[in-house]
Amino acid sequence: MTMDRKRRIAIVAGGYSSEYPVSLRSAESIRNFLDSALYDPLVVIMERGSWRAELPDGTTVPVDRNDFSITVKGEKIDFDLAYITIHGTPGENGLLQGYFDMLGIPYSCCGVFAAALTFNKYACNHYLASFGINISPSLLIRRGDKVTPQEVADKVTYPCFVKPNDGGSSFGTTKVKTPGEFLPALEKALAEGEEAVAEKFMPGTEVTCGCYKAGGRSVAFPITEVVSHKEFFDYEAKYNGAVEEITPARIPDALARRIQQTTLRIYDLIGCRGIIRADYIIIGEEPYLLEVNTTPGMTATSFIPQQAKAMGVPMRDILTEIIEDAIKNNPSRKQDAKN
Repeated sequence: MTMDRKRRIAIVAGGYSSEYPVSLRSAESIRNFLDSALYDPLVVIMERGSWRAELPDGTTVPVDRNDFSITVKGEKIDFDLAYITIHGTPGENGLLQGYFDMLGIPYSCCGVFAAALTFNKYACNHYLASFGINISPSLLIRRGDKVTPQEVADKVTYPCFVKPNDGGSSFGTTKVKTPGEFLPALEKALAEGEEAVAEKFMPGTEVTCGCYKAGGRSVAFPITEVVSHKEFFDYEAKYNGAVEEITPARIPDALARRIQQTTLRIYDLIGCRGIIRADYIIIGEEPYLLEVNTTPGMTATSFIPQQAKAMGVPMRDILTEIIEDAIKNNPSRKQDAKN
């Protein structure tokens, strides 16, 4: 790859949800992963009232939302690519992807439809179920719906998980064991979003598998087995070490290959780009999809960096491949070329 300057990368972090601090940690890891010989990265922090870029000297400058540029010492600076690492709105639900599409700026992850679909856990899982992907029985609950604990018992059964339909990092998620625990759990879930899901609890082995496609290659990472020391894989387990993560997972090779192939198939069915991660629960010899994450965490304790390490490939090389592929195959620029 020959360039007359380093590519300017905006690592877009922050966002408008409870996952804000996790996003900032992911952004710092991505900045450290990027090849400094090829890229000049700046973290762009998005908050409701402020979009700002952090400069190397620690100061910040506002981002011009008209064209996603910054001005430093009188010089206007444009970005070659946005690496989206917002977990939650507006970076994980398609809003930011649509903004970048309109500006013609390449970005690291999937497009508007795939982002919007996967952000809605219920819609995504039932869409994939129509293609034969195993999912857990679940019930969608919108704000204002009059759902009774007995209705959950009839349609889902107890114990079950009650969680936001449009959130992540297990914020607002409760394991509900009895009908009396349902309504408080629903209130907690709806505090994080407009919809909630009651999903049947299925005991088994929890695993997660990352994958990406770039440069004509399909890459499925080694599978990680998740053994939580909490009652379930909640926020504390995910980010504060209350979990044992084993890569590769202690499952038969044939089952591991099947899960990897299922993850790559999901990638195509949704129309993903960049890195995704799919979480499963294995019951007997059968994997059941829990959810798909199209902007997976990249912190030091996150799964994707662990899986890349187990595969023996530096994250630096993986991110270079994804960035260059995204720039080369930017859909907005292809459309401009047709016009």
